[in-house]
Amino acid sequence: MEFEKFKAGRWQQRYQYKSFEPVPINHDWTWKDTKIHQLLESANHALGELNAFSLIVPDVDLFIQMHVVKEAQTSSRIEGTQTGMDEALLSEEYVRPERRDDWREVHNYIAALNTAVDRLTGLPLSNRLLKETHAILMQGVRGEKKQPGEFRVSQNWIGGSSLNDAAFIPPHQDSVAELMGDLELFLHNEEITVPHLIRVAISHYQFETIHPFLDGNGRIGRLLIPLYLIERKLLTKPSLYLSAYFERNRASYYDALMQVRVGNDLIHWVRFFLTGIMETAVKGRDVFRKILDLRTETEQKVLSLGKRAGNAQATLNVLYRKPFIAAAELEDELAVSHSTVHMLIKEFLRLGIIKEITGHMRGRVYIFERYYNLFLGDEV
Repeated sequence: MEFEKFKAGRWQQRYQYKSFEPVPINHDWTWKDTKIHQLLESANHALGELNAFSLIVPDVDLFIQMHVVKEAQTSSRIEGTQTGMDEALLSEEYVRPERRDDWREVHNYIAALNTAVDRLTGLPLSNRLLKETHAILMQGVRGEKKQPGEFRVSQNWIGGSSLNDAAFIPPHQDSVAELMGDLELFLHNEEITVPHLIRVAISHYQFETIHPFLDGNGRIGRLLIPLYLIERKLLTKPSLYLSAYFERNRASYYDALMQVRVGNDLIHWVRFFLTGIMETAVKGRDVFRKILDLRTETEQKVLSLGKRAGNAQATLNVLYRKPFIAAAELEDELAVSHSTVHMLIKEFLRLGIIKEITGHMRGRVYIFERYYNLFLGDEV
């Protein structure tokens, strides 16, 4: 199927509304648009550079956890949660009670993502895996009553307060299983020669158009992207996420998806998607570079602490995972005495590595600010 000849689907009359029934996608894809060739080459190059950094950075998993938190916070924010990056990095007890529901949604996303990545070692990217991931995402939060872990058996809609004023009505529930089966086959079809980034671009569009769950489709659809890249070994570590790009260009993102449905303009969507891969991979590569520079500088400071250098290095490793931390948490992480932690914090404050942010005499929280700021991206 040529992009230029693509017909996205048809509007099917239902009782008092029309649902959009997309065509299957499990077949070869070609295009004449030269811009796509250029973007595909640039996106693959940038992705390769990002992956190379994830391979050469020592203890890279320490830093990957921050990427995961950032993705969870941003993807959840697109869906309306109010948790900031700073709150997402705090333990629940330090989050204001009225903000804890949002905090739990973000941390469900973290658990869902980490579990899905781990499951890829023994389970292919499949409808089964997506359902399992959805069940974790919805556990104990808003949406927990909306069939967590199961494809919908009723009609849903996007935008508006009902089917009558919806911005978009996905396919009828009777079509979901067949369409998702076709999508799963497309993800793994070895008999067609569709480049991976084109394949995942089309798959994300199709998933969001099917909207197979009653809730959480945006988040699962965005998770589909890094899971595919990891499974296909374009990424060794889960270090690339498009949520920040989609949020920064939110109107363009939704418009690009809708233009496929109403105007068959798959070329515009694929261009938008490949640009997002390229820009996000470049940003991720630059963050890794800055992490290496900061790590070298900070660890030189730590070496000056003599006999305390061992515990100080262990403290740094904790801060790479949790740049917001309280003394009691650090005690638990390091399994050392209160007095040892007190001295380490004192030295880290003196060296300018951390600073106290609460102003309290008790329950103080400290931040590794220069490191934290590396992950704020467009928020800085």
